[in-house]
Amino acid sequence: MSSRKEQRTAGQGADTTEYNTTTTSTTSSTENNAQYRQTVNRALDETKDNIRKSTDEARKEIPRYTQAVNEYQEQTIQAAREIADNYIESQKQIINSLQSAWIPQIDAANRMFTASVISPRHVVDNYSRLVSSVADNTVTATRLVNNTIFANLEAFKTCVQNARDNVKEFSRIGVNSTKTFEQVSRDTTAATTSFSH
Repeated sequence: MSSRKEQRTAGQGADTTEYNTTTTSTTSSTENNAQYRQTVNRALDETKDNIRKSTDEARKEIPRYTQAVNEYQEQTIQAAREIADNYIESQKQIINSLQSAWIPQIDAANRMFTASVISPRHVVDNYSRLVSSVADNTVTATRLVNNTIFANLEAFKTCVQNARDNVKEFSRIGVNSTKTFEQVSRDTTAATTSFSH
């Protein structure tokens, strides 16, 4: 009888030891989980700080980019103006050269054959209108290119805003899913633990 009592007592001692080991294991596991969470949170906070620093640096570059766009526009407008001015000036010189050389001959020929239907003055006027139209079209084309660039910049800005909103929503979905998974895991662990005792 005494041997059975000792076995029972020894058996109870084993249960107590097993319980203490489980408690120590659970405590150690909880500490490890806390340390792991702390390490992960620290790493994520450092990443967040690095991203914030990078975006601040990028934000500092905005004036430089704005200046570059402004300089591009000014150069484009100036180039269009110079092209139009040079074209008009060259056409003026061409017209003056042709006019001084051919008008007397054309006028003489016209007087003989026609009643001034194809007057050199009409040709010069039409040619001047053509040159003016080309210059106007060049300036208009430049304006259209600039408008297209700004429209694309606005579209890009909208795309960036949408991407930011979508990432925020995906992050929220990920966090909610993780919280649900965590709760289900805890419930499963609690149910498993209650069955084993």
